[in-house]
Amino acid sequence: MSVVNARKIGVIGCGFVGASSAFALMESGLYSEMVLIDADQNKAEGEALDISHGLPFAGPMKIYAGSYDDIRDASIVVVTAGAGQKPGETRLDLVKKNVAIFKSIIPEIAKRDFQGVLLIVANPVDILTYTAVKLSGLPENRVFGSGTVLDTARLKYLLGEHLSVDSRSVHAFIIGEHGDSEIAAWSCANVSGIKLNRFCDMRGFHEHEDSMRRIAEEVKNSAYEIIEKKKATYYGVAMAVRRICQAISRDEKSILPVSTIQHGTFGIEGVALSMPAVVGKDGVETQVPLELDDKEREALLHSAETLKKVIDESVCL
Repeated sequence: MSVVNARKIGVIGCGFVGASSAFALMESGLYSEMVLIDADQNKAEGEALDISHGLPFAGPMKIYAGSYDDIRDASIVVVTAGAGQKPGETRLDLVKKNVAIFKSIIPEIAKRDFQGVLLIVANPVDILTYTAVKLSGLPENRVFGSGTVLDTARLKYLLGEHLSVDSRSVHAFIIGEHGDSEIAAWSCANVSGIKLNRFCDMRGFHEHEDSMRRIAEEVKNSAYEIIEKKKATYYGVAMAVRRICQAISRDEKSILPVSTIQHGTFGIEGVALSMPAVVGKDGVETQVPLELDDKEREALLHSAETLKKVIDESVCL
């Protein structure tokens, strides 16, 4: 059995998301060693060199382009490899291309007796999380996706802007698919313990339904807007990756809406989607039950059905 090096992390895929994530992870100070892997070895070597040149401003760390053998003892492997979302495409449009890519990546990790946590970031993240669990044979708690951690951050940011408060004081979740069927769980949202609608009233905002609808749509369409303007999204998700890895490496027991295969949540079975979960050194410890209203439950079930349909039609493992 491989011995896990708690201070070592691997990133597979050195495109915009992979490189930005590697940079954010370097700046975190959590790791002493990071290996970058890409189908284009020169790209991986170039990114490793570029990021390494910033180490005098950060701290000692070994960053290098490597192979699958080099991640055998990593505590976390972040998988960002895959075709990117293009203008006009949904995340689900990427399914077949990226499932095929995962069929070449995930078995290579599994055959090396990998004992760490596998964090899936490539899109469609829910489908690829399901694919990674099935292809790897690893325990489900150690294979999960970045899910709606970024969507939730977008929601908190927009609510903070709307209410003129620090977004870190906003407590709310986006759940379900990381995509078009995602759900803003308004019924349990609050600002420092004060119910959201009441806090809105305190700040002079009384058109609750209109505001919630507008903000939820803005969150859902954020990626499309960014891709339209700059062709790709990567900084926000890189910070989400850093946050998740921090929770794992520090064994924080943080509650994050990561994507995991569901077993009975509101009757959902065998589909990976995002619900709040306790995340620590062994990955996902347990899910945190949310109190949803009937409309939100119905929307979550629809989200699960959408993902299940894609799995049944497009994922052949």
